[in-house]
Amino acid sequence: MKLPRRALLLAPLLALSGETQAQPKPLVVPLSWYVVQVEDNAFTVEMPGVPDHRVLGDRSARGTPFALHSYSLDAGGFAYVAQTALYPGDVDVSQPRAILQVALNDRAQQLETRKWSRVDWRQVPRATAAVESIGPVRGGEALRQLIALQGRRFVSIALLGNAAGLNANEGERFFKSLKLA
Repeated sequence: MKLPRRALLLAPLLALSGETQAQPKPLVVPLSWYVVQVEDNAFTVEMPGVPDHRVLGDRSARGTPFALHSYSLDAGGFAYVAQTALYPGDVDVSQPRAILQVALNDRAQQLETRKWSRVDWRQVPRATAAVESIGPVRGGEALRQLIALQGRRFVSIALLGNAAGLNANEGERFFKSLKLA
């Protein structure tokens, strides 16, 4: 009695196996999201994988060196980047919007049109100023970024990829996950 039952269970599988071999489907592995805690616990953000961490040397306008911590990851057709730096004492942070405008202008030079398509000054909890922007990059891609200042702390997250996907589920999850310390 066990044999006929087993045969009935295997028959549909054997019948389907020819079809699946004739029309193979690509394996789609869902992205695994991780909370990334950046240098000095300045903020956390979720990324769909474990990013590379690099420390880049930068200098203030007066020449004082400081470290820019950059966390980057390519996943699902997008490049995810989170960066932070603690500005040295010779950087005047009394006008945070002006500092962020300089950062916007500098990054606009990477855009195809050298101008942002959209710029939204917004409130981010614990930030003294914040701005989100989107702009076109060559090849039909776009850059979406959020930059903020929290005292002397510079915070930036950015997503580069297909313009239509920047506001899709993964993009929204990335941007909404930002938590300043």
